[in-house]
Amino acid sequence: MTFPVVVEACDGQFAASLVGVPHVRVVGPTRSQAIDALKVVLEHHIALGELLSLDIEPTGISSLAGKYEADPTLRAICDEVYQLREAERSA
Repeated sequence: MTFPVVVEACDGQFAASLVGVPHVRVVGPTRSQAIDALKVVLEHHIALGELLSLDIEPTGISSLAGKYEADPTLRAICDEVYQLREAERSA
């Protein structure tokens, strides 16, 4: 498995954290020690639980993406807008 990790200098040491999960963070005296320590923490978390991906239904405005793709009225509106835009550009 591969995880995105951020490593940054921090008060003369190095901090390594899991991208998107800021509480999964370790600090070590060297860059490689911080990365190794984070690897141990991640392995421990995975050993205690189950790693899986969840599909979440889109909500809000993102749920509208593609909803009216086959709507002929929308196609007519878009065509009219494109024609008006081209007429304005040509003027």
